[in-house]
This record gives sequence, structure tokens and C-alpha cells, in this order.
Amino acid sequence: AGVETVKRAVELDLASRYQESLVCYQEGIDLLLQVVKATKDDAKKHRYRQKISEWLTLELCHVLLFSDGKYHKQIRIEENATGFGYEKLFQEYLSEIVSEVWVEDPYIRHVHQASRYSCLYNFLRFCEMLVKGPCKVKTIHLLTSYDEGSGRSQQMSGLEEIQQSLRSYGVTLNIAFSSSIHDREIRFNNGWMIKIGRGLDYFKKPQGRFSIGYCDFDLRPCHETTVDVFHTKHTKKM
Repeated sequence: AGVETVKRAVELDLASRYQESLVCYQEGIDLLLQVVKATKDDAKKHRYRQKISEWLTLELCHVLLFSDGKYHKQIRIEENATGFGYEKLFQEYLSEIVSEVWVEDPYIRHVHQASRYSCLYNFLRFCEMLVKGPCKVKTIHLLTSYDEGSGRSQQMSGLEEIQQSLRSYGVTLNIAFSSSIHDREIRFNNGWMIKIGRGLDYFKKPQGRFSIGYCDFDLRPCHETTVDVFHTKHTKKM
């Protein structure tokens, strides 16, 4: 697995997809270091260490390129733009090593009044993407705020249902609440952090239950927002 991951890093490097290449180099080297620790054959250990040394040199070049290992890319989603479903936005950062995800969003709750749409469904769609892979997520941490008034019971019921459903796929959902949370960000334990101005709720309401874009988020018009993508080897935990 480590060799295949590094091969993928080389392919991405040649394609000038440096940020993805950096992550693959890091993951591949980590996997190979585990192999070295478990190998008793001294000759094999020496060969492994030589290759790891070469790959570490390549990784260092990327680290320098991304200013001491930190990388920043900004994506501007225009008003009514389409083609920004969750898979399209997040997939390149969800490598196989991702096993833990942190979501901070104050508005994972039901929308009131006449709206048929709910931010809880956005979160559910995001969880579905994680379950499909290629990552092997085992734990999702959600930090949000309580809904107001009578909406709180619906919010809790919805979150508990998502939690129970994820459990049947071997994924644990940890839910915490904060009355002071304002920032919206998503973090993966491979070092990627995504900040979206509108959080997960950047899609417009569908025109109807049988309109194009109701089921496929890639075809759903978006609100104008900005997506900032960062990479760092150290991700904070809640």
C-alpha cells in the first residue's frame, strides 16, 4: 500500500498537482516506515530506508514549495453556479488514510416555516459521501449549536437518527453543542482543512421536488460563497 501510494504521488507530481502529491508522499512514507519497523531482514531494511530517503527529499521540495508545509487555495463559487456537489469539492482531499473528520458548523439544524429543505440533510449528504469512500472514516466529530424553541427536538431527533444509521456502517458520530460557535470549517486527519463561508449550506433550495438538481447536488445552483483550502501536518482537535 505504501509503494502504491508513493507511485500515485509521482503521477500527481508529474501532472503538477503538487498539493495532492505532497499528501500522497507523506502517507506513503508513513506506511513504509511502519513496514521498516516490522521488518527483521537487515538487507530489506537498508533498501527500504534508501527509497524512503529519496522520497523524503522529494517531499521536502514540496514542503518548501508550500511555505513550510502549509498550503492555501481559494475557490470562488459564483451566484447560481453549478457543479459544486460535495464529492466534487471534497473528493481530492479524501485519501484512503482519512479515518477521522471534524465538522464545525453552527447551523446543522432544521429550517423552519415553509421550507422543505434542512441543513440536517446537507450534513446527511456529507456523511453519505464519507461512507462511500475511498476514505475509511471511522469517527466523525460534529460541533454545532442548538436549534431554537420547538425546533430543538426535531434537531436532536434528526441527529440521533443519522448517528444510529452511521453506526450500522461502522462509523461513530460524536455530537457536541456550543452557544458561541461562529466559524465553519471541516478538517480531515490527513492534514486538510476546508473553510466554507456558508458552511455545508451553500446550495439554493430546489424549485420543486421533481426539478433537476433536487437529488444531484452537482446540478443544484449555489449561493455565492468562498471556499478556502489549507494543508498543515497539524490539525487541532475539538
